[in-house]
Amino acid sequence: MATVSQCFGATSAAISVSSNSRKLHLPSRRSLPGRKASFFVVRSDSGSKSGPNSRARRADQLITNAVATKADSAAASTASKPGHELLLFEALREGLEEEMARDPTVCVMGEDVGHYGGSYKVTKGLADKYGDLRVLDTPIAENSFTGMGIGAAMTGLRPIIEGMNMGFLLLAFNQISNNCGMLHYTSGGQFKIPVVIRGPGGVGRQLGAEHSQRLESYFQSIPGIQMVACSTPYNAKGLMKAAIRSDNPVILFEHVLLYNLKERIPDEEYVCSLEEAEMVRPGEHVTILTYSRMRYHVMQAAKTLVNKGYDPEVIDIRSLKPFDLHTIGNSVKKTHRVLIVEECMRTGGIGASLTAAITENFHDYLDAPIICLSSQDVPTPYAATLEEVTVVQPAQIVTAVEQLCQ
Repeated sequence: MATVSQCFGATSAAISVSSNSRKLHLPSRRSLPGRKASFFVVRSDSGSKSGPNSRARRADQLITNAVATKADSAAASTASKPGHELLLFEALREGLEEEMARDPTVCVMGEDVGHYGGSYKVTKGLADKYGDLRVLDTPIAENSFTGMGIGAAMTGLRPIIEGMNMGFLLLAFNQISNNCGMLHYTSGGQFKIPVVIRGPGGVGRQLGAEHSQRLESYFQSIPGIQMVACSTPYNAKGLMKAAIRSDNPVILFEHVLLYNLKERIPDEEYVCSLEEAEMVRPGEHVTILTYSRMRYHVMQAAKTLVNKGYDPEVIDIRSLKPFDLHTIGNSVKKTHRVLIVEECMRTGGIGASLTAAITENFHDYLDAPIICLSSQDVPTPYAATLEEVTVVQPAQIVTAVEQLCQ
């Protein structure tokens, strides 16, 4: 089965994978002093000893509102590199268009994906180039056209289905779970399901925000489906191409707030691995595992942490199912401390599964309990001030690392 479910609601991805990422590193165990708690309560303020102006002082120390479109020095240095600059949604379109040109069985279906070009213009111009049969506008009936796409995949096509909005994919959950995820197994391997399902999502002020976060948990429970999350134009294109070519069902999560993120990508063709994490920043003191938009919150917090004398290792896990336990394990064996940062909701989320996997496989290497920072188990508020309380902020990440490394 090769289904690509492309959804929006996560953010963080990989631009390159270290060439020696397959080498196991088994450093001698080192402990930072002061481990003395079995659990942590992480707050964005500095605790009971903070004065009334502590929040103001903290605001001077770090950027509290992560903005993905604000390039850091590393991103700016890519301007002189060969290639061409694309926004993330343009990179998705370029990857999709290249695959449609390469493989005549690749087709697109969904609401307004045709001559309108899609709600976020990811399919703009494709209908004019490939015709209405390969870029098919559908009625507003997610369960129907998702089922149609899965059936088309069973006959040998590779459909890409856009659900327009992440929350709308709940209407097609039966098709995705009982059909897309299980037909390869229940048919004795007779059928493959190459489908891409796309649906925008984001935070509170974006339509379908809580569904974007919750569906990551729902989809992870479906047998037979891979899940990946893109966060940069580079891996958005590379993961899109890999998902379309895969003979396994794949759900590709995107984040609507990253669509205008710009990056220079290679002119030559490339395909990212669906099962590898990205080492974003090597470090020694603590392993920070993240994905999707939280990658940028983590990197903003990392600047503050470096100024405070900490050396965090940041990994964009990218593959939400299965986890790249090779890359993650090597990091845990080096740092002996783990912080997970996600936008997914806490109960039953990606972080919970990742915590269990690390505990089961690398418990002996941990010198402190794993901390997981997730969104609150509440509907994401519309008001910006309330939204920031429910979604992890850079200040909380700094506080968590300080507690881990005591």
